[in-house]
Amino acid sequence: MNSFAWIAIAAAAVAALAGARMRWRNWGALPTELRLALPGDELIAEPASVVTRGISIAAPPSEVWQWLVQIGQDRGGMYSYDWLENLLGLRIHSARAIRDDWQHLRVGDRVTLVRPGWLGLKKGYSLPVERIDQGKAIVLFQAPPEHPWEAVWSFHLLSAGPDQCRLISRSREAIKPGVGPAIGRMMGLAMDPITLLMTRKMLLTIKRQSQDHWRSKAGSVTGVSERV
Repeated sequence: MNSFAWIAIAAAAVAALAGARMRWRNWGALPTELRLALPGDELIAEPASVVTRGISIAAPPSEVWQWLVQIGQDRGGMYSYDWLENLLGLRIHSARAIRDDWQHLRVGDRVTLVRPGWLGLKKGYSLPVERIDQGKAIVLFQAPPEHPWEAVWSFHLLSAGPDQCRLISRSREAIKPGVGPAIGRMMGLAMDPITLLMTRKMLLTIKRQSQDHWRSKAGSVTGVSERV
């Protein structure tokens, strides 16, 4: 095999790996969603590293919102692998019911990811709510000096037909030159498999609980009408 053939094989392998990584990072996102401008994007100027993940849910956005708005270590949990998070001492217990006192989230509130005191973090680790579009979007924003770099983590509910919606998770991080930011990007890449694992589980759990709760309500209404 000549050198040109080896170069072609190597190029094809690199292209395949790059494509697989893109699909892996953007798990569940539709091609149109990757290009879609979403609330919160404007907080991080280009160039930026963007990860979009999504899932289809057979329930209306208003149903899914009730579960989504409860997120937080000190609220409804993160809907991910509680057992794994609690092995690390995070004391997270994901909600299996909708609670009225967790349905109110406002700009300026904080969503706690890591409890106060964990590993010496006096205040824990939390992200301020930068924007709320009721029933549609939650935008969390971190920035210096409180955090080492600027980044957005946002959640979006897009209608996909009668009693159907898409739940989108997007993270957007500023790309800036320098040793510090470069190290941050490397750490982010190293964490990609973990964030994919946890975010995927979060989306799947919200989907399951939203659909189950919606079906139970629909069944109750049907049962009442049948009795009448």
